[in-house]
Amino acid sequence: MLKLDKVSKMYAKGGVRAVDGLSLDVRPGEVFGFIGPNGAGKTTTIKLITGILSPDEGSIIIGGVPIDNDPIAAKRKLGYVPDAQDAYDRLTGLEYLNFMCDMYGVSSADRARRVRALSERFELSGALSGVVKGYSRGMKQKLALIGALVHNPPLWILDEPMVGLDPHAVHVIKRQMRAHCAAGNTVFFSTHVLDVAERLCDRIGILQKGRLIAVGTLDELRSGETGASLEKVFLELTGDSAEGDWDE
Repeated sequence: MLKLDKVSKMYAKGGVRAVDGLSLDVRPGEVFGFIGPNGAGKTTTIKLITGILSPDEGSIIIGGVPIDNDPIAAKRKLGYVPDAQDAYDRLTGLEYLNFMCDMYGVSSADRARRVRALSERFELSGALSGVVKGYSRGMKQKLALIGALVHNPPLWILDEPMVGLDPHAVHVIKRQMRAHCAAGNTVFFSTHVLDVAERLCDRIGILQKGRLIAVGTLDELRSGETGASLEKVFLELTGDSAEGDWDE
């Protein structure tokens, strides 16, 4: 569903590669977790996948379509929720969702059904007539989630999707991620909440300094250490383990 082949991106300031030769193959039907320390290059990678940024090297293929050859066709195969919401504040929630449906060519019949079902699922139905400017952060996040799902994308990309959501909404999004994959689609999401990644993901990739240092199921990442938590594995692999450094 998603393939990155030796993808690199360098920012002019400092000349450091934010993403360095990243190769990754994300499969249909799986929830793939993308984790790493702050500044590891996760958001840059996601912006490359979604076409917001262009790679300096390498290729990105979404659903069999190289994004550099046919960016519109590739982008139609994904739904994206960024880490910071900046929706159109002067639109109502319903106007925003209709705009998203227009962008992705969702028919009138399908949009009515999908908007109703998703807004009820995320408990946002009663707020769709209100202007987005008056939404709370959590409501804006829910609106973005619905907008990224309304065209039923084969690939759902989420950058820190649970920030600002209450526990009930977090439960809903986790169920939605699993349901999306059960229908043969793929979820690719970044998170700092390691216990969520541990329970939810089929496979996990760990990024550090722009490089993929490990990828696999939790059992594969444990490398034979039975029962080790994802947090312990993460700290050991990234060199951030500080056992014994805390004052008792």
